Amino acid sequence: MNMTQKKGDFHKKTIIDRVVKSILFVATLFCASIIIFIILFILIRGIKPFVNKYEINGVLYSVDLWKFLTGSIWYIAPNVYGIGFVIVNTFYIVAFSLLIAVPISVLTALFVSKIAPRTIGKAISSIIELLAAIPSIIYGLFGMGVITNFVKKLSSFFGYQSAGGISTLATVIVLAIMIIPTITMISTTAINAVKRDLINASLALGASKTQTNFKVVLSSAKSGIFSGIILGVGRALGEATAVSMVAGNSGSGPTFNIFDTTRTLTSTMLLGLKETTGLDYDIRFSVGIILIMMILIMNFLLQMIKKRLEK
Repeated sequence: MNMTQKKGDFHKKTIIDRVVKSILFVATLFCASIIIFIILFILIRGIKPFVNKYEINGVLYSVDLWKFLTGSIWYIAPNVYGIGFVIVNTFYIVAFSLLIAVPISVLTALFVSKIAPRTIGKAISSIIELLAAIPSIIYGLFGMGVITNFVKKLSSFFGYQSAGGISTLATVIVLAIMIIPTITMISTTAINAVKRDLINASLALGASKTQTNFKVVLSSAKSGIFSGIILGVGRALGEATAVSMVAGNSGSGPTFNIFDTTRTLTSTMLLGLKETTGLDYDIRFSVGIILIMMILIMNFLLQMIKKRLEK
């Protein structure tokens, strides 16, 4: 091959690289534009209730922002909306769900990766992947048919009258079941990425397999495990269908009794979209703004904790 051919091949490869780079850039720009468009659309619609006037029974009304952010009652006719208690309920439910889901997910990932025989581990991994692919409506139906009955019997055992099992506890259990597959899969990947040399060194120093798994493997995989928790929090905060089916959508709060009905940001948005115009419709976009802000704040805080753990 002479020098001219080499230059031609190099020039051809350079053109191909530029074309691929341009295609990837356009794809990335397209994805980013969609996200920005969605956020802008929700912001514009969500701000309207606080700056526009809506005619209700011949009188013009707007929504008070302070009462909206701090209210303990969702709706008082004709124009008072309150979402403060819903924010508290959402934080409470998500935190409670994580308390259940995280230990189960991490221990399952550890068992699948380091303890179970390979055949059993693969079978369990396939089941977990299948659980992650199940639609939200199926989890909601399972919650209504099984979990609410369990909660109803449990509340009766403690002498408390629940709303047929529709409650905070039912919502927490459904969310925990839904986020377990996500956290487990990412935790499994993180645990499998731990270098074998670290494990061998721990065993060589006299540590048992159990000590090595908990003190070396989980410690080394904590960054990846925390990434799974972050994704789990995102799914818990954004879930609407299944939550709406078992929460009860209480009109006031906050609700800390696990056997009482509750309301979350997503259930508030989903169950109220009956119309296509008007104040009651636009206020759901205002709730969407709060949800977006909550997700961003939660992700920021969790990322800070993750960086501290990495150090």
